[in-house]
Order: sequence, then structure tokens, then C-alpha cells
Amino acid sequence: MEPTRDYPLFGGAFSATLPPGAIDISDLRPVPDNQEIFCHRVTDQSLIVELLELQAHVRGEAAARYHFEDVGGVQEATAVQVEAVQPILLESLALRGCCEEAWVLSGKQQVAKECQQVAKDVTLHQALLRLPQYQTDLLLTFNQPPPDNRSSLGTDDLSLPPWSLGDFEQLVTSLTLHDPNIFGPQ
Repeated sequence: MEPTRDYPLFGGAFSATLPPGAIDISDLRPVPDNQEIFCHRVTDQSLIVELLELQAHVRGEAAARYHFEDVGGVQEATAVQVEAVQPILLESLALRGCCEEAWVLSGKQQVAKECQQVAKDVTLHQALLRLPQYQTDLLLTFNQPPPDNRSSLGTDDLSLPPWSLGDFEQLVTSLTLHDPNIFGPQ
């Protein structure tokens, strides 16, 4: 199964390459207007692309940590641990023309899913692309729950391998802006 290239995001304002077997969650349930969420067809892995208000009070590595901790708070994580934060070379991004700084963070959060009482360590990889001219922080998140979890969507295609960091990197580097009007009047 091949990746889906130039998949339209946010009504076509952006596009990106999605990994094989990505299911658009908005086909299954409502998703906030500032998010695009995709899940793996077999595993509990997910990819989230979010348009967030620029957090101008934090810069550099601190901005990546800020968003990671914010996600942990929203998910009511009982523990949040940053393992690594590194800059992303702007030249590697399709958004290099409008991205002022970019960071990738890897870490773990202890989170209980909606119907579960026991919190499990979820590995998160986040890419933060800062677009100050649009007052926007673009946050891409790759959730990797423990591998023993199987999706409730069905296991009809067990031959589909789990997504990798390479799949996430391809999503991040291929993200392309087509319509800056998504950010409102500038």
C-alpha cells in the first residue's frame, strides 16, 4: 500500500503526504475545525495536524516543550516526560518559505483512554512549525500507544505495518500551504 500524496487538509488550504492506511477521523466523528486527525487502519496509532494560536511568549526549544506539556494537560496525562528536542532544518520543509523555526520533540505521556481506567505510556513525536506572519503555531503529533493495543476499527488488514518515524517525517516535510486565506485577513 502506497502513501497518499497531496492529501487535502483544512478544505484544501494545505496538503501533505499521508502514510499507507490512514483513515480520516472526520469521516467517523466530528473533529474541531483547527484539527485534522488520522488513525492507522490496524493499530491505535494516530496523526494530528493542528493550527494553533502562536505562543509568542515562548521561543525555540521552550516552544516545543510548551506545546508538548499543553497536550499532556488536555489529555489529562498523569506523567509527562520529554526525551529529546531537536531543531528541524527549514530547508527540508515544503513550508520553508513561511516557517520561521521548526522543532521536533519526542517524549512519553501516561494517558488513560476514554473508556480505560489504567493509564498507559504513549510515545509522542511532535513537530512544531512556527508561522509568525500568520500568528500560527502548526503542531503535528504522532501518537504511538504500546504495540499490544489493537484498534477497535477492525483487524481486517493485518498485513499493514505500523507507521514509522519515517512516515511522520514525510508528513511533516511534505506539508504544503496552498491558501493563506485560511489564516484570515493579514
